[in-house]
Amino acid sequence: MGRNKKTNQAIAMPHLVFHPALSSEIKASYDWYEDKANGLGDDFLSELELGFQAIIEYPDTWPVFTKRVRRFILSRFPYSILYQITPDMILVVAVMHNSRKPGYWLNRL
Repeated sequence: MGRNKKTNQAIAMPHLVFHPALSSEIKASYDWYEDKANGLGDDFLSELELGFQAIIEYPDTWPVFTKRVRRFILSRFPYSILYQITPDMILVVAVMHNSRKPGYWLNRL
């Protein structure tokens, strides 16, 4: 939980909800990196976790990419976390490779 800077009252942090296709999407990327170098898949997962945490803490920070979907670009890997903010949650729509199959995730909205 965060705090309102003006009132110092606790405010609820939004929670992430993951599209069902994400688990296989992330696993495929993890496996690919792990196949290239032992531990690189774990590094990929660690960077994703940092991205997820940043999105939870500052969801409005990253620009709208398309159709009310925002894009957080990973710094070390060529991937983006695509997410949509709703009143109840933050829906993570895709973990998209930045130069493959653009728009494949649009049917998830």
